[in-house]
Amino acid sequence: MTVARPALDPELRELLAEMPLMSQLTPEVLAQLRQLPSTPVESLLEHRQVDRREITVPAEDGAPIPLSVLSPAHSDRGTTAPCIYWIHGGGMVMGDRFSQIDIPLEWLDRFGAVVVSVDYRLAPEATGTTLVDDCYRGLRWVAEHAAELHIDPDRIVVAGASAGGGLAAGVSLLARDLGGPAIAAQMLICPMLDHRNDTASSRQYSGTPGVWTSEMNAFGWRSLLGDLTDAEVSPYMSPALAQDLSNLPTTYIDTGSAEVFRDEDVDYATRIWAAGGQAELHVWAGGFHGFDALYPQAHISTTARRTRTDWLTRLLSGNRIAQ
Repeated sequence: MTVARPALDPELRELLAEMPLMSQLTPEVLAQLRQLPSTPVESLLEHRQVDRREITVPAEDGAPIPLSVLSPAHSDRGTTAPCIYWIHGGGMVMGDRFSQIDIPLEWLDRFGAVVVSVDYRLAPEATGTTLVDDCYRGLRWVAEHAAELHIDPDRIVVAGASAGGGLAAGVSLLARDLGGPAIAAQMLICPMLDHRNDTASSRQYSGTPGVWTSEMNAFGWRSLLGDLTDAEVSPYMSPALAQDLSNLPTTYIDTGSAEVFRDEDVDYATRIWAAGGQAELHVWAGGFHGFDALYPQAHISTTARRTRTDWLTRLLSGNRIAQ
C-alpha cells in the first residue's frame, strides 16, 4: 500500500535527486559515516574577522567536554554581546561541534554574537542523560564566565538542529528545573524530541530512502537509550515526555512538512502555548529534514534562515515578546 506524503518543494526535489539516500542506519554504516572528514571550519572563518578560543570543560564524571568559542574580532571590549550556545545535530550518534556551524556564524555576522559550540559525547558509547548533561555543563561554564567572554548573561540563546535541537530543549528544561543558568530563548531547528517515534509523520517517512527516516530515527534513539525501558527514559533526554512545559524561555521551532519530526515538533509548540508560554512555529511546506543545512542556496532555505534571523533580531533588540 502506497503511503501518502506531502510533496517536496520542487527545487529541493531536484537537488535531492542528486544525493545518495538510505533508509536505515547500522553500526557498520555509522562507523563509515564517522570516518568522513569534519566540517572544515577554517574555510568558514577565513573570510571573517573572528577570534577563536578552544576550551575544555570537565563533565561531572571528569570527562573532557570541548567548547569552541568564536567571537567577533576587534569588538568593543567595553560592551557585552549576545551569545549563541550551539548544539550540533547528527541523530545523537555522529557529528561534532563544527557540524552546521554555518548557521550560528550567520548570527555572529549579523549581531556580533559570540558563538559557543559544544562537543558533547555521542551514543552508543555514551548513553542516557550523558549527552544532555554534557551540553548543560557547557552552558553553565559559559554563564559562569560571561564577563570573561564579554557575553551579556541576559542574552544567551540556546540553539540546535535535529538532535541538537532536542538536546537544546532538554538543556532548557534542565536550566528551568535546576534554577539556571538564565536562557533568553531557545531556537529548536527541526528538533529530535520524542523517542517513541510513533507519530503520523514518523509513519509517513518509514520504509523509503531519505535524509532521515523513521528507521534511522529508531537507530539513533536505541543507541542513546541503551537498556532503558520506556518508564526509565528521562524527559531531559526525550523532551516530548515532559509533563510541564511552563516557564520555558521564549521558543522558536521550525520543521519541514515532509519529515519525520514534523508532528512531534508541532505538538511541542502546541503544548508550550497550552502551558501559557510563548513559541513561534514554522512548518516549511515541502521541506525535508535539514533542508536548509544541506541546501542553503535553495529559495525555501534562504527564506527559513532569514525568518529565524528576523525573529532573533526582535528578540535581541529588546523587543522581546512577553512570556
